[in-house]
Amino acid sequence: MKEEYKKWYSPNLSGEIELLIFGHSGCPILLFPTSKGRYYETKDFGLIGSVQHLIEEGKVKIYCPDSIDAQSWYNKSIPPADRAKNQSWYDKMLVEELFPLACNETGYGKVVTAGCSFGGYHAANFAFKHPVLVSHLFSMSGTFDITPQTDGFYNSDIYYNNPVDFLPGDNDPDLWKMDIVLGTGDWDICRPFNERLSGILQRKNINHWLDIKPGADHDWPVWRNMFPEYLSRI
Repeated sequence: MKEEYKKWYSPNLSGEIELLIFGHSGCPILLFPTSKGRYYETKDFGLIGSVQHLIEEGKVKIYCPDSIDAQSWYNKSIPPADRAKNQSWYDKMLVEELFPLACNETGYGKVVTAGCSFGGYHAANFAFKHPVLVSHLFSMSGTFDITPQTDGFYNSDIYYNNPVDFLPGDNDPDLWKMDIVLGTGDWDICRPFNERLSGILQRKNINHWLDIKPGADHDWPVWRNMFPEYLSRI
């Protein structure tokens, strides 16, 4: 399995961004780490290994960017407005730097977004903000309401990075073209967040699959089972 490390200076982040890429060809997957996770986390916890056969067969090429959660939503040392602004810059980096890289390398015009836990937030936030860029969304035990990280503060940056807020009023036709899976489990602490987002999608008549795994909790073994199942939909 081909593995490549990249690092570059991001003008949007005013700092360096690190990335691991797995595979030589295939549909580009943007795979986000869990809260404050690093670019190598999904490899270390076996998520990449769970789909190694798809990577080696050239069906998917997986891009694993660093998060900046420690500088954005989880940075309690700065005001909530600055946390949200940092997230907006991260989103610009994804759109203007990582998305073109993935599409240029693979020849695809759209990407798949995926992630576990808080990575599911990033996957959903990017997909719902930029549906014209995304063909599939695979969230595993995701959380989709960012307001617990904002200490009661609210502004437009928070609104446009909070899927449960901006999605109800968004009528971009590409939302109805996306293949959406919300994976969770019976005992998953994030199950209520998935059920809430599913309700929003249902009210908009956006087709999706709320996949509630029997007896499953919020942990890597569940996600290692989910990931190959969901990627097989591509």
